[in-house]
Amino acid sequence: MDKKVMFPIKAAALLLTIVALLLPATTYSQELLTLEQAIKIGLENNYSIRIADRQDDIASNNVTLGNAGFLPTVDGRATRLFNENNSRQEFSGREPIERTGASSNNLSSSVNLNWTLFDGMGMFINYDRLKALEKAGKLFTRETVENTVADITDAYFEVVRQEGKIKALEDAIAISKARIDLTEAQYEVGVSAKVEILRAQVDYNTDRSELLNQQESLQNARITLNQLLGRDPNITFDTEDSISVDKTLAIGNMNAGLTGANPLLQRLQLNRELAHLDVKAVRASRFPVIGFTSAYNFSRNEAEPLNDFQARFNRNHGYNYGLTLSVPIFNGFNINRQAQNARIAVETSELEYRQVQNQLESELARAYSRYANRLQLLELEESNVLLAEENANIALERYRLGLLTSIELREAQRNQLVAENRLIDIRYEAKAAETELKRLSSSLVTTP
Repeated sequence: MDKKVMFPIKAAALLLTIVALLLPATTYSQELLTLEQAIKIGLENNYSIRIADRQDDIASNNVTLGNAGFLPTVDGRATRLFNENNSRQEFSGREPIERTGASSNNLSSSVNLNWTLFDGMGMFINYDRLKALEKAGKLFTRETVENTVADITDAYFEVVRQEGKIKALEDAIAISKARIDLTEAQYEVGVSAKVEILRAQVDYNTDRSELLNQQESLQNARITLNQLLGRDPNITFDTEDSISVDKTLAIGNMNAGLTGANPLLQRLQLNRELAHLDVKAVRASRFPVIGFTSAYNFSRNEAEPLNDFQARFNRNHGYNYGLTLSVPIFNGFNINRQAQNARIAVETSELEYRQVQNQLESELARAYSRYANRLQLLELEESNVLLAEENANIALERYRLGLLTSIELREAQRNQLVAENRLIDIRYEAKAAETELKRLSSSLVTTP
């Protein structure tokens, strides 16, 4: 056969690269974004994490002795009043006395102190509640961080998956282009028909159409990742070209992590503690409240006297102090109602904890089953890809020698593409199952 029939695959791949550079919506020489860098950017910029962090700050700020009721309250007040009065006074045996525009002014001020000394240990219960709410806020932030890291990890490897599918399509297009050149060369020497060239061009255009659709999927995956990273969705980047799956995860370790470290379960456990604190708070409301009160008062009054017995100037100042006692006697059985509701809340929180625990254990079991299954499929698909690649290479060589029809070559080519895409999908699914297992067992994010 003529030498010009020979068309190396590498040459076809080089030509494909030149053609792809001319295609729209494709960016090259972009910055490489690693998974570690993506997680770092996400932890700094992700809006959900930043909102949870602010809420955590509020809960921490609330943990004070004053907010719990341990410290006294001191209020200062001041009043200045001006009056102008008209009066008429009548007496027996005397002429009436009339005054017009009699003015007066009054200045008063006070400083009041109130301090609860005993409220049935209610202030201690309030302080324990504030600390529990602070801990719950930190757990919610940690849960948000773990969920966000899991989402970023899945989104990152989704980009890797879509990039891998583009590479598989580019390899398929390289074969399709080589087929066109071989068919044209065979046509020129009279061993192939024009219809074969047309069929090869149709298949080539079909592959290019799939590539354009795949580029759209890749761009959407990049936008999703940029959104999770809290940055401009139009930022372009390249990712690592492989997905490494941890094949050493054991269900026993995952179950231990779920029980002892899952932040959602820990928050529900705190809800149980808060419900028990509510029961104690209701009991505390049955006790009397003893308080200390003190005040300093000052008042001054200047007035034009309306009669001979009224003082023109009056000033008083001094202080007082003492104890107050408030005893709950009857409030319409509301304390009994609150106590019943508090006990029901304790039972409800226990049921919620068990419900979520059962749900998470089921999710963990499903995730591990999916993880183990994908590991087996991964091994199988890796072998299938090698076979499909070898088969495609042999088919192309046989087609070059005229021993294989174009339809058979196309079938071998599509089988290779399907096998490569299936391997890419299985590897991504195995990684997603690994990520979910680590998220549920709180081993995805290491905390100091």
